[in-house]
Amino acid sequence: MISLAGRDILHTWGKFVFTGIGLGLLIGVTLVMAGVYRGMVDDGKALLDNSGADIWVVQKDTLGPYAEPSSLYDDAYRAILTIPGVAQAANATYLNMQVASGDKEVRAMVVGIAPGQTGVTPGWPPYLVAGHQIVRSHYEAVADVSSGFKLGDKITIRRNNYTVVGLSQRTVSTSGDPMIFIPLKDAQAAQFLKDNDAIWQSRRRTESNPALNRPQIPDLLDAIIASQSTNTFVNAVLVTLKPGYHPDDIAASIQRWQRLTAYTRSQMEAILIDKLIATSAKQIAMFLVILALVSTAIVAFIIYSLTMDKIREIAVLKLIGTRNRTIAAMIMQQALALGVIGFVVGKISATLTAPLFPKYVLLNPQDSIVGFVVVLFICVVASLVSIRIALKVDPAEAIGG
Repeated sequence: MISLAGRDILHTWGKFVFTGIGLGLLIGVTLVMAGVYRGMVDDGKALLDNSGADIWVVQKDTLGPYAEPSSLYDDAYRAILTIPGVAQAANATYLNMQVASGDKEVRAMVVGIAPGQTGVTPGWPPYLVAGHQIVRSHYEAVADVSSGFKLGDKITIRRNNYTVVGLSQRTVSTSGDPMIFIPLKDAQAAQFLKDNDAIWQSRRRTESNPALNRPQIPDLLDAIIASQSTNTFVNAVLVTLKPGYHPDDIAASIQRWQRLTAYTRSQMEAILIDKLIATSAKQIAMFLVILALVSTAIVAFIIYSLTMDKIREIAVLKLIGTRNRTIAAMIMQQALALGVIGFVVGKISATLTAPLFPKYVLLNPQDSIVGFVVVLFICVVASLVSIRIALKVDPAEAIGG
């Protein structure tokens, strides 16, 4: 009966193949959707890996620096360095913004890194694929290759221009935006300092405030200008530990003595995945369920159509004594063959189109295995309706008009 199923497929190969291709494209979309979620998780883990930190110290009672705003004084790292077990502590700032290069604009995460060196100071890009690391204290930048910038490009961040001196790879934010690294002082100015118009308006408001005594105004203006031309804030302190010390113990000490919030790697990963990516994961899960239902409906319809086209042949088989089990197996084999064709087409289409997506798509082999099993299960379920109809066929129809 296996050959009988094969002969029937060859008899209607056009409908069968084109249906398999359509189903395959649908399966390909499903695999890509799963890959988008895997890519988001991998982006979050890459962000933590690239920071080189064991502990993230942020403003008290915040989830920063990646989940929500965080602001703390830039001298906090000195006190953290005095805690036993701390090897390195470096300031860092993070700012999501549009970065321009000529007429081109790119959404990026601008990262301010403290003076130091790769592999020692946390926050620096771990390795470069071209160029060199930042060596000057101002106006140099290292950009991820996904930004599209090239060595020597001039990019604009706020009011200043920067020269791209190095290119990194897989240094992205949780949303997949490329990261651009600049010196810490420049990043502080870009994130926290006011522009000239804001300072001018602040001076006017101070001068026009009737509650102030006139002799106090010059002193107040000097204080305003001084406070607005310097900055003493960062978003986080990245901490690395000496061998033999447990991150949970050091984080507890920082929170107890510095009155700040400290997150270990596992805690920060939970924040990124369970809070930042959770909503997107639910949306992708809903799409996967919908696509699975649509795939089931497509397979059920085509198998039903093929079954109805050969009702008389099924009646003849029953008339000559073919068992119901054999007829049911023939129909199920056709459904499984359709699923195999669809999965092969879907896997190929997903592999070819994944690099074309603007966000990182990670096609996990385990997801493909699970997807293949699910496709076969869907085909088995979809064939049950046709099997039920076939088993109810009266053998008398074989000799009927």
